[in-house]
Amino acid sequence: MSIELRHLRCFLAIAEESSLTRAAARLHLTQPAVSRTLAALEQHLGARLVERSTHHLALTAEGRAFRDRAAAALAAFEDAVDPARLRHRPLRLGHAWSAFGPYTTPLLRRWQREHPDTPLELLRVDDRTAGLARGEVDAALLRGPVDAPGLVTEELTTESRVAALPADSPLAGRSRLTLGELTGETVVLNTVSGTTTLALWPPAARPAAALTVANTDDWLTAIAAGRGIGVSSASTAALHPHPGVAYRPLPDAPALPVVLAWRDAFPHPATAALVAMARDIVGGA
Repeated sequence: MSIELRHLRCFLAIAEESSLTRAAARLHLTQPAVSRTLAALEQHLGARLVERSTHHLALTAEGRAFRDRAAAALAAFEDAVDPARLRHRPLRLGHAWSAFGPYTTPLLRRWQREHPDTPLELLRVDDRTAGLARGEVDAALLRGPVDAPGLVTEELTTESRVAALPADSPLAGRSRLTLGELTGETVVLNTVSGTTTLALWPPAARPAAALTVANTDDWLTAIAAGRGIGVSSASTAALHPHPGVAYRPLPDAPALPVVLAWRDAFPHPATAALVAMARDIVGGA
């Protein structure tokens, strides 16, 4: 059998809804039809994509890997046949937080001047690859190591790290801090799109506890509420000020790479121009 777009749409609906019944309702199909489509796709791939039981449905490891490829393929197809995008297809630039730091505005302004026929859309997506692996954007500004398959990356610059503290914390009275001074605190970790993990500290000197959140907004809220401290890049302090959060330099923490990433297969035609401009803006700063 041959795989068609309906197989991809069906699988992605199942993955997003975590339910055959809800996926069927979303696609305006019967549940048996959705089950047959999924079974045909799994047979073609020779892999089980979804673990299903009476009360539980979850993607397998193969299903999670295929979800990203299916989303990218479907997005590429829909872009290709969308008449509105044929002439002036926007370049969608994703980021999980802080975009390009202090270079964000210069990049957007210069792009508008030099490439007026190709709009540059800056999109925040709470995801480790800022939606790039799922095909939601064409390129992404990311921080830290990027190991998702099928992506090309170029390091543009590095950023120092800062500690984020409740504004009334005794540590906020210090002009700078060390990682060791944070070990007695609960650390707030953004496990969806953030780069900080407990591995930032030596094994024998890690924070006492961790609190996980899913995005930058919840990260800031938790810190302002006194539930813990955080560590992020210096751009976070500049682009995400919060009255309840004090940022202090962490000079002993390793610098964080800032990279531009894009998909190796079928990149946006303006990708090379974006890479060159971003590199030039950093070099001329």
